[in-house]
Amino acid sequence: EMVMLLEWWSGTDCTLYTDPGSYNKYGKENAIVILNHNFEIDFLCGWNFCERFGVLGSSKVLAKKELSYMPVIGWMWYFLEIVFCKRKWEEDRKTVMQKLLNLRDYPENFWFLIHCEGTRFTEQKHQISMQVAEAKGLPKLKYHLLPRTKGFAVTVQCLRNVVSAVYDSTLNFRNNENPTLLGVLNGKKYHADLYVRQVIHILILFCHTEMRIPLEEVPEDEQECSNWLHKLYQEKDAFQEEYYRTGTYPAVPVVPPRRPWTLLNWLFWALLLLYPLFKLLINMINSGSSLTLASFAFVIVIASVGVRWMIGVTEINKGSTYGNNDNKQKQK
Repeated sequence: EMVMLLEWWSGTDCTLYTDPGSYNKYGKENAIVILNHNFEIDFLCGWNFCERFGVLGSSKVLAKKELSYMPVIGWMWYFLEIVFCKRKWEEDRKTVMQKLLNLRDYPENFWFLIHCEGTRFTEQKHQISMQVAEAKGLPKLKYHLLPRTKGFAVTVQCLRNVVSAVYDSTLNFRNNENPTLLGVLNGKKYHADLYVRQVIHILILFCHTEMRIPLEEVPEDEQECSNWLHKLYQEKDAFQEEYYRTGTYPAVPVVPPRRPWTLLNWLFWALLLLYPLFKLLINMINSGSSLTLASFAFVIVIASVGVRWMIGVTEINKGSTYGNNDNKQKQK
């Protein structure tokens, strides 16, 4: 339903920059997809990417536990085997590993989407993150937060020999657009550029081979895997700077064809549900009962508040204080 809103209602353009040789493999293999976390609808663009290659129904994410309590959406994610975490690694490790190991027997091609930064980018969180980088002797990043390496390392460990590749994906919007879910609901059109790439054994230099990373190239050792991910984010930072300077990525742009299934799915449920709801509304109005009409109005208000609350979950200024708490503990 939400992908339909992005594709068909707002008409947002999603251009993919990648290598033609890798493009033919998308949707035909299991993959771990690393996404940057800078925008309110970056998760929605990730789902759009999945839909264009036919793996939306089998896509998985590593999500915060609070989302599992969201009415309808959170419950659906629970039954779709989405991996939830509390962001307390001592408590999460066993649960996350078990959920990931369950995916080894998944009967269809799946993509596991992960935001390694753990929370959306803000200037305050970036400042805190760079303080941590300085304390740990890590190179500083300009456009990303330090990646949280433990979750990624466990993901690689659990899905090795099942997942074929890692897709390093960087999302940006043209003309300094600041997209919001509320804007999508209002039908506002955005222009997204998604870069799926590989940069091997280099840093800053813009030369690359195929734009997918075979999982065998990701180290098994947790510390080496952590170093590999930090290096990847340094490369990611360099490409982000290049995009801000030139407005494009150094790869072949392609717009994957829009498939009709999200629209057909929405039309099916609309026809199935809206007609009886409309009949119910007419009957309630004809009844003339003030109590019935007041009850109906109350339900509409509660539903509207609930939808607005769910939209608020995606808003950057109402995001988690993840990282801030770490800084407070550090100062203590």
